[in-house]
Amino acid sequence: MYSKGDRAFKGSVGIQARGNSIQFNLPRSWFKDTSQIRFTLGLPNTADNWAEAERIGKQIERDYLLEALPETVEGIKAKYLPKSRLTIVESIKVKELSAIDLWDKFHVYEVASGKHKKSTLNQKKQGLGSPIKKLIDIPCTDALQIRAKLMEVTTNHMVKRVLMELNAACKWGIKHKLVAIALSPFEGMAQELPNYKYQDEPAPNAFSEEEREMTIQAFRDHKGNWNGRGFTGCKYSHYAPFVEFLFLTGCRPSEAVGLRWKDVSSDCGDITFNGSLQYIHNAWERIEGSKNNKKRVFPCGQRLRELLQSIRTEVSDRDSLVFPSPKGKTINYGNFSKGAWDKVVDPIKPGTTPYNARDTFITSQLMKGIGATQIGTWTDITEAMIRKHYADSMKMVSIRPID
Repeated sequence: MYSKGDRAFKGSVGIQARGNSIQFNLPRSWFKDTSQIRFTLGLPNTADNWAEAERIGKQIERDYLLEALPETVEGIKAKYLPKSRLTIVESIKVKELSAIDLWDKFHVYEVASGKHKKSTLNQKKQGLGSPIKKLIDIPCTDALQIRAKLMEVTTNHMVKRVLMELNAACKWGIKHKLVAIALSPFEGMAQELPNYKYQDEPAPNAFSEEEREMTIQAFRDHKGNWNGRGFTGCKYSHYAPFVEFLFLTGCRPSEAVGLRWKDVSSDCGDITFNGSLQYIHNAWERIEGSKNNKKRVFPCGQRLRELLQSIRTEVSDRDSLVFPSPKGKTINYGNFSKGAWDKVVDPIKPGTTPYNARDTFITSQLMKGIGATQIGTWTDITEAMIRKHYADSMKMVSIRPID
């Protein structure tokens, strides 16, 4: 079946996971009058069984060089597989964790490690918990069944997120010997699904200077809804300083929402961004540090300094918020974005959110000749991310070289 003429070593035995089984692939060059010999170990894909498969593969390669390799598939299987079934049969008795159990253990570990922000982990727990609970009684290694179930109960976007999370959990489980397999069956599975929208269309949407000023003025002038006799409903002029601040700093909205007067220098010349307010488990929680766990000092231009001086009063407590809601509480960013922003800004520039003020600041500074590295220091973004996700190329195209 194989050629006995030239015994020079060509190729090696390939071993790969096929679902929950382990498959051997013998080089086609070893044989004649056949395509390629493939056969499975006949045991589950566990760490012990994988190690045994590697031992068998090496033995097959040695026997090939010694011209002791059987000439038929049946002969090869008879010579090498029975011993593996006898030596590692105990691994079949290991009860596999369900996907839910593995994920729960992984979440507990992440919380205890202290390497991640509490807000991030809580948001992940809330967001992914519902679809993962649908995987009840499905073994954590049955990736195909898990994917099929997720496709039934949730969106492609959420399926992608859950598969990425389970891949991380499975790798962690393998490392800590909670999962008796050698490789995560989820590896690469999420990437086979359609990309998120931002991955295909990372299009920043910056305001022009005229649009920016029109937006700020529209907030200043907003008195409610005119019904023919007077103004009714919400009055959004209260938010004008908050909106202007977003445009003048390029900070994250959550950072502006959580900014306190003690974060602003006495002369309003510098701002220290060292935290944000986020809504977690039906309550506001202050998260120390930026999104990237950095503290940064932002130097105020003249206009920004005058803005801060105009809204600071003698009764402003150091721990009080710089931008409270109309009732003196924390601004609810979601309500502000869907209510005040959409109502006031859509007639000027539809399809934007307060986050586009960040695009505007970054694009504006680039067009004025400020380097991306410096802008990144001010806004807590890498230079690569600035160019990929924040710099509005439609605005940048108007820049011309200086003669």
